[in-house]
Amino acid sequence: MSIDLSRRLGLPVVLACAALAGCVQVPKPLYGWGSYQGQVYAYLKGQGDGPQAQISVLEADLQRFRSAGLSAPPGYHAHLGLLYAAAGKDDAAAEQLLTEKTLFPESATYIDFLLANKTGKAGNNK
Repeated sequence: MSIDLSRRLGLPVVLACAALAGCVQVPKPLYGWGSYQGQVYAYLKGQGDGPQAQISVLEADLQRFRSAGLSAPPGYHAHLGLLYAAAGKDDAAAEQLLTEKTLFPESATYIDFLLANKTGKAGNNK
């Protein structure tokens, strides 16, 4: 008789657990990644259509992140700044690098190095 009781109680318990598990919300991601990882890989491998094409893709991703309420991941603005520097757009490069430094202050030493070497601008601005 105890086996019959556990069978009768087992199905409702399993169904209740399944129903509750279906109500769980997946947490919203902290960062939007878009094509960032693929663009960095192509950049480091020397592949792709050049800096301007990568800039266009990353800028479009930034617009999608903003419309979705997501932030760019660490390194995103720094990479975009390096692409702008490679394209000869030093002001845009400095702007992106300073954005990276503001969003991720732990990167300040590296960003100051990049600012000095890639754009010729001092990195002590905030």
